[in-house]
Amino acid sequence: MPLKSKQPRVDPVHPPYDEDTQAALDLLGPPIQLFRVMARRPELARGVAGWGRHYFSRRSALTLRQRELVIDRTTALCGADYEWGVHVAHFAEKAELDPAQLASLAHGLPDDPCWTPTDRAVLRAVDELHAGADISDVTWVALIGATGEDAAVELTLLAGWYHAISFAVRALRLPLEPGTEALAAVGGDRS
Repeated sequence: MPLKSKQPRVDPVHPPYDEDTQAALDLLGPPIQLFRVMARRPELARGVAGWGRHYFSRRSALTLRQRELVIDRTTALCGADYEWGVHVAHFAEKAELDPAQLASLAHGLPDDPCWTPTDRAVLRAVDELHAGADISDVTWVALIGATGEDAAVELTLLAGWYHAISFAVRALRLPLEPGTEALAAVGGDRS
């Protein structure tokens, strides 16, 4: 297997930003590296903001905790240190994820004792989607019971969205943002 370069592959935009780029960044949020790469093409940034950031963060049928379980587990399974680090740094406390739960998300299993039945249903669905691009009937019924149908549908889309984000941040070789940690910092390495 060839060596994988750790050098970033695409330079993000840097200030001062032109008006169109600034408007796109304003839609995305804080000017982290990923958003500044997307803002190289403001129309791409606007599309990403409309779909991912605004819908899933403000209008989701998933609770904040459920959303972060999906995102953190998906990015961990994909070995996407950059996105994992950003979400853990900004949302773990809000989602009430403790150190044992973060370690389980990074390297454990849905059956780990730190999880509630609802958390387990969400995590099993994410794991099955990641492993086989599908959810078994048994897991689907448990997921519906734990979250409801609308949230279950959104879970499938959110997991897919964060697979795409994980692919991008890995392929772009984005270095960690200041103040964030890699998956290995919570007890192992999936990459």
